[in-house]
Amino acid sequence: MTKFIDPVTLGLQPRTTLEEINPDTLAIVINRKSRIIMADGRKIHAKAIKIIEARPGWKVMLKTSAPVCGKTLQYLAGQGIEVVKGLGC
Repeated sequence: MTKFIDPVTLGLQPRTTLEEINPDTLAIVINRKSRIIMADGRKIHAKAIKIIEARPGWKVMLKTSAPVCGKTLQYLAGQGIEVVKGLGC
């Protein structure tokens, strides 16, 4: 059973979808068909920073059904954000 977190409690916009994976991991969920590009990657990283500031020690990952640009994958991996693709979000 998936548990969704209210993004407003972490200082994020209400449109952001957050899923608690386990007690110390949150996933930013993006369910769309268009490709995730570098501009999106920077926004995801900014959201991850806000989550980590609100809950220090937590791990943030991206869960998406969309294709992700290779450069963006590299960027997110460098920031410590794991990407999980194709899970029918």
